[in-house]
Amino acid sequence: MHSTASPGDHTHKPGLKKNWRQFALLVLINAFVGGMVGLERTILPEIAESDFGIAARSAIFSFIVVFGITKALSNYFAGRFAQKFGRKNMLVTGWLFGLPVPFMLMFAPEWSWVVAANVLLGINQGLAWSANVIMKIDLAGEKDRGLAMGLNEFAGYLAVAAVAFLTGWIAAEFGLRPYPFYLGIALAVAGLGMSLFIVRDTAPFVAYESGNDSRIRKKKNLFREVTWGNRSLMAVSQAGMMTNFKDGMAWGVFPMFLAASGLSISQIGVIAAVYPAFWGILQIFTGKLSDYTGRRHMLWTGMLVQGISLLLFSVLESYSAFILVAALLGTGTAMVYPTFLAAIADLTHPQDRAESVGVFRLWRDGGYAFGAIFSGIIADMFDLHFVIFITGLLIIASSIWMFSGMKKSHSERRN
Repeated sequence: MHSTASPGDHTHKPGLKKNWRQFALLVLINAFVGGMVGLERTILPEIAESDFGIAARSAIFSFIVVFGITKALSNYFAGRFAQKFGRKNMLVTGWLFGLPVPFMLMFAPEWSWVVAANVLLGINQGLAWSANVIMKIDLAGEKDRGLAMGLNEFAGYLAVAAVAFLTGWIAAEFGLRPYPFYLGIALAVAGLGMSLFIVRDTAPFVAYESGNDSRIRKKKNLFREVTWGNRSLMAVSQAGMMTNFKDGMAWGVFPMFLAASGLSISQIGVIAAVYPAFWGILQIFTGKLSDYTGRRHMLWTGMLVQGISLLLFSVLESYSAFILVAALLGTGTAMVYPTFLAAIADLTHPQDRAESVGVFRLWRDGGYAFGAIFSGIIADMFDLHFVIFITGLLIIASSIWMFSGMKKSHSERRN
């Protein structure tokens, strides 16, 4: 998609203060995008067992695998097509795919409907969230890039937490279906309406920034560079994948692990909400902090905190202890999530940004599928404690890779 904006046209100069209205609108819409995932967070494993009689853990994890693969591929194509067809068009298209999801989950007569709904949900998340991320980076500019990503992820994952809690409470009060999914209908309609009628495309901001920033050269093969060609980008990509590998595990394993520990569905809902709540809220601070401390420090320490949290989680027994460690796990995730995206933007040319973010998010969200497949197989072979423990060790290994593999980016600065 081409823009007529010129380097001297300050109408489209990036900056949070100058563009706060459009930025705030995108933050709200991303909360709706995140809420769509929260619909499933607490109750879908329970629906699998109680409504469809699915006991094998690897079968239950099938919906996470499908979601992860679909979202990962959609991220990649969102990144590639955003520059060509426009960010706004990707956002609207994402919501069109999300609209049928709550209805399919609500009325699913068999498990295949749930799997199909997660194909659509993965496309919704890949297109809508990717477009939203890219547009916020376009609007923010380099100075507040970490803060912008913190606000983006804060809105999305706080909504995951809020909807996960609400669906758990509604399910405990009124049953697993259909009432919890009425939330999803409201989210999808509101998100689509705002994206279609109020959001403006940010291509002119990219044109302005490209004309005023020649420090980073354009890359010929972005898939290769982000995946393995550039050492720093590769380190960020593997850590992103392992972060969502952990989350794919947690999505499927935590509800069953906590139920086996004797917790009620409402208690499981609280813990399922605490983890993304800390993840969501703290990103406002960690994103901005990474603007000053540098991306590398925030990333390797955040991965380490996640790994240690999982090792602790695997040996706990009490409800209060689970809440504390879920908060710690959310804190570690908050340290890395906005920082990943800011680091990718730091290391790439403005005109390469959309596709680079798409490639990174391909690998990052591919972690959902890898984590769910791994968890299902290991849980059936051994037990849930072992799944959580071994995942913790893998995350710590990823932290070491990040520490040794990533160099400082141009935008890293200290007080």
